[in-house]
Amino acid sequence: MLATLTEGPFSDPDWIFEPKLDGERGLAHRRGRTVELWSRNRKRLTDTYPEITDALAGLGGGDLVLDGEIVAFDQGRPSFGRLQPRIGLTDPDRARRSGVAVAYLVFDILRHDGRRLTDQPLVDRRRILEATVESGPVVVLNGAWPGDGELLFNQMCAQGWEGVVAKRAASPYLSRRSRDWLKIKCVQRQELVVGGFTEPKGTRVGLGALLVGYYDDGQLHYAGKVGTGFSQRMLRSMRDLLDGLAEEQSPFADEHIPERDPHWVRPELVVEVGFSEWTGGGRLRHPTFVGLRDDKVAGQVGRERPPAPG
Repeated sequence: MLATLTEGPFSDPDWIFEPKLDGERGLAHRRGRTVELWSRNRKRLTDTYPEITDALAGLGGGDLVLDGEIVAFDQGRPSFGRLQPRIGLTDPDRARRSGVAVAYLVFDILRHDGRRLTDQPLVDRRRILEATVESGPVVVLNGAWPGDGELLFNQMCAQGWEGVVAKRAASPYLSRRSRDWLKIKCVQRQELVVGGFTEPKGTRVGLGALLVGYYDDGQLHYAGKVGTGFSQRMLRSMRDLLDGLAEEQSPFADEHIPERDPHWVRPELVVEVGFSEWTGGGRLRHPTFVGLRDDKVAGQVGRERPPAPG
């Protein structure tokens, strides 16, 4: 189930509010002591996060299907940038040696002891979840507060978190995007598709900036260039990935991209970008690179817009 972007915080006794988590979504399936962990686009994550699968195998109770977010903490808050060295690893020993500690913050339960729970109201699923999963150092219950979304939003923003997710207490679990779940962000963030890049200048290594865009009506539209937020290691790593996707023609539908001598690539890589606002011309203002995402399908990346009132 996916949340719909909305513009501002609100309070309502019929809604439950949770901290928005800056990580990688993961569905956990446990049968007996066998655990499989999957991303939202059905990529197997079992060996990427072996300490999570071990912890889930050790939980009490019977068969389970859980929904949650895999996070790495930096100064007490989830950081997608901190999680980057773990993303894409498939060797469990290498994952354990990465030096990046992770946790699985669980916020929903879809099946319990053979009983399907997706038709149950969220408030009932949450009650079963709290009776089933006891928080530990690796598997943690994500917090949930009824009613006062504005207070939680202000607290999360003040502490540097991404925002909050509002969930209608009576809602069932739907395997699609729904307005029964709403995401309210402290800062603007958006997944975008890489269609090209520029050469580095001066002492910079790897690349100068990523040329990014989003899909609308099956066409990739240019959204601007992203040149800040990279570590030296990420600049080199991104260049290696992009060189393997080289193309002669621009993948963007726009006739003119205002960059000198750009390199074009197949639009397969998805990145997360922070920015201050969209310009009237559909470009990002003050964008900064947050991280590379391998849990999103490039062709499904569109510009996020709050739904029109009513």
